Amino acid sequence: MASLSLKNVMKIYPHSEDTKKAKKVKKGEEPEKKKVNLQITEKGVVAVQQFNLEIADKEFIVMVGPSGCGKSTTLRMIAGLEDISEGELYIDGRLVNDVAPKDRDIAMVFQNYALYPHMTVYDNIAFALKLRHTPKDEIDRKVKEAAEILDITQYLPRKPKALSGGQRQRVAIGRAIVREPKVLLMDEPLSNLDAKLRNQMRAEIIKLRERIQTTFIYVTHDQTEAMTLGDRIVIMKDGFIQQIGTPQEVFNHPYNLFVAGFIGTPQMNFFNDAKLVKEGGKYAVTVGGQTVVLSEDKQAALAKNNVQPQDIVLGVRPEHITLDKTGFTGKVDVSEMMGSSVHLHVTSMGRDVVMVVSTMNMTGAEVAALANGNTVNFTFPGHVCHVFNKETGINLEA
Repeated sequence: MASLSLKNVMKIYPHSEDTKKAKKVKKGEEPEKKKVNLQITEKGVVAVQQFNLEIADKEFIVMVGPSGCGKSTTLRMIAGLEDISEGELYIDGRLVNDVAPKDRDIAMVFQNYALYPHMTVYDNIAFALKLRHTPKDEIDRKVKEAAEILDITQYLPRKPKALSGGQRQRVAIGRAIVREPKVLLMDEPLSNLDAKLRNQMRAEIIKLRERIQTTFIYVTHDQTEAMTLGDRIVIMKDGFIQQIGTPQEVFNHPYNLFVAGFIGTPQMNFFNDAKLVKEGGKYAVTVGGQTVVLSEDKQAALAKNNVQPQDIVLGVRPEHITLDKTGFTGKVDVSEMMGSSVHLHVTSMGRDVVMVVSTMNMTGAEVAALANGNTVNFTFPGHVCHVFNKETGINLEA
């Protein structure tokens, strides 16, 4: 168990000779433009920018973001597999920037399992303990305890090639936890599994967390994993932290348009031609010729920030839109039956609007009315509206 502190941590990859040569262009020529979102400086490409995070003992932190955002690089810096270019990393108050990975008392579970194919499951799990010259009886006890926790006791005599992907991942986790590390790092451990196995393994990791009582840092690009596993979520983009908060905080109060669009399935609807207005001293949003008065808590937040009426981007989550005969009108383009709900893609106000409609209390005729080509009316209340600055993309309530 351990607390961690990352202070202004940066990762800069120096320019290679090829990059330097490419930067030299002949007089009068236009330099070649490449689509790179990461900052490029004289020192090199900055993969992680000013990363600041305090992690409490036994906390479960999930770093999430699209590919190339810097989350795995940050995890590898914590593990010691990547050098820290700038900043400081503390584990239990001890500066570990220059401490070798083996001396940091951390364990890591990789995306590709990284098991020894010639060893049995038992020997794979016991390997790190044997390197430490742990007594044989203690090795046997710890391996069997880990196998029991992960429900892989029956596979101990087998080789990895005789196991399924989910079973191999359990072995990889067993090899990590048997060392009883202060910090357990997990780099997209479920990405190679099918959907059903991922759901099962998520539940297993939650149970494991209760059993072994260590500090977890988990990297994923899957926001469902982030929402279900983390005590707090660190959302990253282009090397920068976008927001840190509990799953509920980042869902209910996204800091900016990126977080709002990244967290939540289906993605939040954005209305780019909305306006924030004041009517009778109260804030309201207008879109598509209709006006929605915001809730009291949103009134207070906007008033506190002294927000003035302006053009905004209005965000509304699909599950917060309801059918209403007096609301907006739209034509159903796609109707996806999901069992207890229907996902509707509706053309309304010149854009695609996605809504999730529960079918729990609907008759067959009402469900049939949501078929492709039909017309529906919908609305949303003021307490589910998210208002973003049109220029900066920042939530005006933040």
